Amino acid sequence: MIRAIIFDMDGVLTDSEPVICAAATAMFRERGVAVNKEDFRPFVGTGENRYIGGVAEKHGVTLDIAQAKRRTYEIYLELVEQGLDPFPGVHQLVSECRQSGLILAVASSADRIKIEANLRKIALPWLTWNAVVTGEDVRNTKPAPDIFLKAASLLRLTPDECCVVEDAPNGVAAAKAAGMRCVAIGHTFPLAHLSAADLCRPALVDLSVRDMTA
Repeated sequence: MIRAIIFDMDGVLTDSEPVICAAATAMFRERGVAVNKEDFRPFVGTGENRYIGGVAEKHGVTLDIAQAKRRTYEIYLELVEQGLDPFPGVHQLVSECRQSGLILAVASSADRIKIEANLRKIALPWLTWNAVVTGEDVRNTKPAPDIFLKAASLLRLTPDECCVVEDAPNGVAAAKAAGMRCVAIGHTFPLAHLSAADLCRPALVDLSVRDMTA
């Protein structure tokens, strides 16, 4: 019996993937390195250390990751203030989950500074959730299962009582490795890339409580 829904954040609750990509691209540009959005796609969902570090490795660039990430977040927070919206249907689905008695969590490989900014901007702030797990809270980020297992532990539930909502292959792999039901939505990747999930839907607006708890 599914008792909790664990939402990924970027690409699930809000369309922040293009924003972090733009911020990281600008950071690399400041360092004289030309990158493009396709460079980042293999690292979507893995957290900013790997998201930035993986692209640096691809281009043969040595970075101080902490410094590069700090600058990326400076740019990102400016872009977020200019505009970041929830995906259509987010607030309705969260409300329906609550009405159904489900426990709700966010588990994202992103750092706390980014998660707090995003959740505040889409009017689903940190305290809206029964638990929030960040990439800083675990040793290994997605596709390792740690982040979802940490969420289940905080909720005092077993993995088979949790359903994860994901948008990226790395996230789907992490959810399945954690022993959880996984519903994938096609906001970021084609559904064919998410076939390891238990169920796929084109968008969050197409997702129902029944889809997650069946």
